[in-house]
Amino acid sequence: MVKVGVIGGSGLEDPRILKDQREVEYDTPYGKPSSPLMIGKISGVDVVI
Repeated sequence: MVKVGVIGGSGLEDPRILKDQREVEYDTPYGKPSSPLMIGKISGVDVVI
């Protein structure tokens, strides 16, 4: 299974881009990201934005 992480800007906040979308709060050794992670599928591929 391929998983893809996407770091992007304008346009990616459009809720229609992700299917099966869910929001996840995540903590790293460096602190929390500035926004929650959005997990879903784009064209059948699992992605994290």
